[in-house]
Amino acid sequence: MTPAQMREWIIGRLDPLDSYDPDKPPATSDFDLNPDARVDGVVLNPAAVLVPLVEHEAGVTVVLTRRSDTLRAHTGQIAFPGGRSDPGETPWVTALREAHEEIGLDSSFVTVAGLSSTYQTRTGYDITPVVGFVRPGFHLTPNPDEVADVFEVPFAFLMEPGNHERQFREQADGLRRYFYAMSYEDRVIWGATAGMVRVLYERLYGEAAASV
Repeated sequence: MTPAQMREWIIGRLDPLDSYDPDKPPATSDFDLNPDARVDGVVLNPAAVLVPLVEHEAGVTVVLTRRSDTLRAHTGQIAFPGGRSDPGETPWVTALREAHEEIGLDSSFVTVAGLSSTYQTRTGYDITPVVGFVRPGFHLTPNPDEVADVFEVPFAFLMEPGNHERQFREQADGLRRYFYAMSYEDRVIWGATAGMVRVLYERLYGEAAASV
């Protein structure tokens, strides 16, 4: 598949921007693997992340960050650049703004391809993953207050189902919380970020992927 063919193939499996409906219920969530953990009545805060697909000559990579150790929540976890939406903001505006604020990615290098399935976290966020193709040549300047590190992972690695491990952690109440995890070199991508990667994989590769 040529780079142009891959781009067209990915775009064809995403939701176009003009189909975005802020009132549409979240399509996927942390609770897909933990249905007993869902709590009714939780107010969802709209948020968005950018899934940056860098089109290198040697292959497509995905930009990820490691959150700062000084943050109050999700300290040190691997994440897509993104955050809470401002009032009236569309997900793609949020994603591009946050990517610029967090890692200094200039939006002129990004072509928004479309939207993946919304993802609800157990902490009360309704996240819209915005997939964007990134032209090489950009320069990143991570914000040290939010980001400890920025790195790239091969897209093919993330789209390989054999790398999608189902793991669990024992909670204080003795119940197990299940989640996806993807180990790449000395880093572990897990939780909501891994969940959104898994959902994107299922979108791109169809219903058969859900049973893998």
